[in-house]
Amino acid sequence: MPTEPLLDLHTHSTASDGTESPSVVVEQAARAGLSVVALTDHDTTAGWAAAEEAAVRTGVVLVRGAEISARADGVSVHLLSYLHDPEHPALLEQNDRVRTARTERARTIVSRLGRDFAITWADVLDQTELGTTIGRPHIADALVAAGYVVDRSAAFASMLHAGSEYYVPHYAPDAIDAIRAVRAAGGVAVFAHPGAEQRGRVVADAVIEEMAAAGLVGLEVRHRDNGPEQQRRLSEIAVSLGLLVTGSSDYHGAGKPNRLGENTTTPEVLDAIEELGRIAVVRP
Repeated sequence: MPTEPLLDLHTHSTASDGTESPSVVVEQAARAGLSVVALTDHDTTAGWAAAEEAAVRTGVVLVRGAEISARADGVSVHLLSYLHDPEHPALLEQNDRVRTARTERARTIVSRLGRDFAITWADVLDQTELGTTIGRPHIADALVAAGYVVDRSAAFASMLHAGSEYYVPHYAPDAIDAIRAVRAAGGVAVFAHPGAEQRGRVVADAVIEEMAAAGLVGLEVRHRDNGPEQQRRLSEIAVSLGLLVTGSSDYHGAGKPNRLGENTTTPEVLDAIEELGRIAVVRP
């Protein structure tokens, strides 16, 4: 009997806040038995070239993408953009502005932490590579390296959570504008972990309806941060709005407990994404 293909459409590398290089993420996907993997680093496509080379070498199909930061109804939301033109000016400008804001925010957080902990901006840079989209996970890594916490999760549960005295928000575009930029670049926009209540407030059904009207194509329903009730709610919304349903791991290497292939997407959904995207998937 033929093996059912496994598709994981949400992973991160050292181009943003993952702990493995883009090529290693693809190699790990091959070892995990995945047929298809998407590289979706935060607000950047810097890892695409290395991931493409690894895909050809390992035989894994690569879906090129990014995770776009946005805000909707005062809530921080993330959009997975698949198969967009990486040189499109609107999306490039938007991502550059977000990355700059992330860096400024990270510097301010480190400055606040520095009042109580022996941590510097140089310590954070030691946890990154050239071109990395810098964020709170790298500050967490610096805190781990300094011995203040045991892992990233502990850092986010204490010094780096949204209610902490050290916390600083960062700029992100309105979700409707972000979706329009993704569409203009020929990308396929999917709402990442939209029911992740433990991360904070989630958007209402009406907001998802507005996002769908603006061009949102799918909902990442099967994700470990969407509890059973949220998965039921999101599945019903997807049916009522005619949206695609995806499932993904949100793999970060050692940065999170999420495992490759723990949630997957059907081949039929990938076919629909391919039909809508401007660029092709990378097939060996």
